[in-house]
Amino acid sequence: MEAILFDLDGTLLPFELDAFMSAYFRHLVPHLAEVRPADEIAHWMLGAMQQVVENESPLLTNEEKFRKALFGSDTSLAEQIWPLFVHFYETSFEELRHLTRPTKIAREICRTVQDKGYRIALATNPIFPGIATAARMRWAGIDDIRFDFVTTMENTHFCKPNPKYFLEVAEALGTPPESCIMVGNDVQEDGAATYVGMECYLVNDCRIDRGLGTFRWAGEGSLEDTLAFVRELPSI
Repeated sequence: MEAILFDLDGTLLPFELDAFMSAYFRHLVPHLAEVRPADEIAHWMLGAMQQVVENESPLLTNEEKFRKALFGSDTSLAEQIWPLFVHFYETSFEELRHLTRPTKIAREICRTVQDKGYRIALATNPIFPGIATAARMRWAGIDDIRFDFVTTMENTHFCKPNPKYFLEVAEALGTPPESCIMVGNDVQEDGAATYVGMECYLVNDCRIDRGLGTFRWAGEGSLEDTLAFVRELPSI
């Protein structure tokens, strides 16, 4: 093994996804209420996110796909609304921090694999902009970890569980996918890394399982178990 990929939400930053996303939309709606009916915003946004996940074009970044899904070719609408998203992430997004359960174990896991010589990626599903990823990294206490690659909607072209997402991360790391371990809490989204030959480790603290099949795991357990797992990895 040469590289470790870490999921963020529910893995290095424990929280319950449904509660977080519900609060996310409650805080976002006031920022967009003047340009979009309040009762349509969640449906509009979730539909756009799903289009990003399903769009396999390698020519568009996930940000470009998201803008296209939201605004079509209406550049004036994009120029009007996109700054409102940015303002939300610069202000109200921070109010969601209390819904997370950061732990010092996350930082220790990252430091351990770095000290052993592995390349590391923060492989969070890139449906949010870099400003939101940076905030969640700060909440998790890993914002000063020197990740070799951090996936955001600006720098990637695919999303989990598309196998092309994992290939893109491996390529960014300069590491063959079969030399990588994906560590995450989502049975289907993170487990899909096995399609490209990666090993997978399942973190159970905030486990997500949609009951749509499972994969072969190199191991599974709590974040404390994950720390023990990486401590047992050989140095390279």
